[in-house]
Amino acid sequence: MYFCNMKRIAPSILSADFGNLQRDIEMLNSSQADYIHVDVMDGVFVPNISFGFPVMETLHRYATKPLDVHLMITHPERYVERFCDAGAWSVGFHLEAVDDPLPILTLIRNKGVRTCLTINPDIDVHRLDPYLSEVDMVLLMSVFAGFGGQKFIDSTLDKVRYVHEQIQKRQLMTLLEVDGGVNLQNAPVLFEAGADVLVAGNAVFKSNDPIDTIRQLKV
Repeated sequence: MYFCNMKRIAPSILSADFGNLQRDIEMLNSSQADYIHVDVMDGVFVPNISFGFPVMETLHRYATKPLDVHLMITHPERYVERFCDAGAWSVGFHLEAVDDPLPILTLIRNKGVRTCLTINPDIDVHRLDPYLSEVDMVLLMSVFAGFGGQKFIDSTLDKVRYVHEQIQKRQLMTLLEVDGGVNLQNAPVLFEAGADVLVAGNAVFKSNDPIDTIRQLKV
């Protein structure tokens, strides 16, 4: 039977204050956040660079929430096992970045880590269909991967409804995650459409009260 969607929030650490990273991690630890979303960018797949293994290991050292790693990189097969070893709870990569995702999903799964497959807004959502039963989670980008603070792309809602319907129809346990431009205004609509997990960056870290914002996102 399909696992009914619960409202889960994964604040994106990319929007944190890296001069006070431990403080922000401990804030998330004390909040109602379900996961900590970790955006890894290589400057090739996306025109931006974020961080790698040293920061990942620091996150793992201080975080008590599961680390939800999103690889926006080329050749993810070279690195997925290292991110698993560095403390990832889940590792996701972009379908459009690889020729065949199945061997890479196997590498992650063999490490005992949850798998996730991601697509950008310009990728046909139907390309996920063959893999919905092969992953623990799918991530729909509601902005183009690479930069925080972008405006939510409204057509994402139709994609959320489609993937949610496919997951239900096949009676899968696959979680549906959405990332990009999530805020207090669109979060209820996304959950209603069938999202299980919402990634929120600026909405949380630019808030005057991040802990309360996380609570409100789940209402």
